[in-house]
Amino acid sequence: MQPRNVLVTGGSSGIGRATVRRFARAGDRVWFTYNHGRDRAEGLLAELAGGTGHPPLAFEFEQGDWQSHQRLLASLPGPVDVLVNNAAVGTKTVERYAPDAVHRHDEAFLRVNSVGPLWLIRELLPAMLERGYGKIVNIASVGGGIAQFPGFHVADGMSKAALAYLTRHLAAQLSHAPVEVFAVCPGAVETGMLEASTLAALGPEERRDLEAGLPKGRLLQPEEIAELAWWVCGDGARALHGAVLDASLGLGVHPGLVTGARAAEPVRAD
Repeated sequence: MQPRNVLVTGGSSGIGRATVRRFARAGDRVWFTYNHGRDRAEGLLAELAGGTGHPPLAFEFEQGDWQSHQRLLASLPGPVDVLVNNAAVGTKTVERYAPDAVHRHDEAFLRVNSVGPLWLIRELLPAMLERGYGKIVNIASVGGGIAQFPGFHVADGMSKAALAYLTRHLAAQLSHAPVEVFAVCPGAVETGMLEASTLAALGPEERRDLEAGLPKGRLLQPEEIAELAWWVCGDGARALHGAVLDASLGLGVHPGLVTGARAAEPVRAD
């Protein structure tokens, strides 16, 4: 396969970082975005600089901000063959938008996690169709994308449900087009975002209990999700066009493993 131009949003850490590494290792030209992770982005660029014939490029980007979208699109050195919509905010990282304003958090979840990917797809899809090739992978979440988790942030789940809907809608629209669209819905992945939202508040014993209660008794690793994102962009996954994939080790079919105690709580807005 000829090297493809791959754009990964939120590529400086977590799942995005592992995804950048996976596509780069396969020989693709990888471009990725970062927001508050300049040092991490520069470290990843240095790590991968000599590993392939196509050194990656990094772009500062605020997903969901229209002007930032336009600057990114104007800066890309070529057309995008593969788009991995990975950038997102979580229950702690959303606080940078307004520490104490719940209504601002709700708006940020939907703007960053849902509207941002929609805008990127709208801008990049026409050229994919013109060239006769394209892959779009939306990284959603088991919460909202697959199942409901009582007690978790409702706007976060809504934003991931919207991303899953966007995937299905596009797949229907592109039924006869040479572009495939997928959603990958991870479960509990050992990332900085999960650390900030959940793990940091746990003591060692509490963390062991949490992990023991998860499917297979462990957290997922970012590399596992990256491998799936890379694989669906190959020829062997064409039959899965439009699929919203539960990549949670089974948490999506048994959410009570982590929500059992919360299931009786009222719906929270925060």
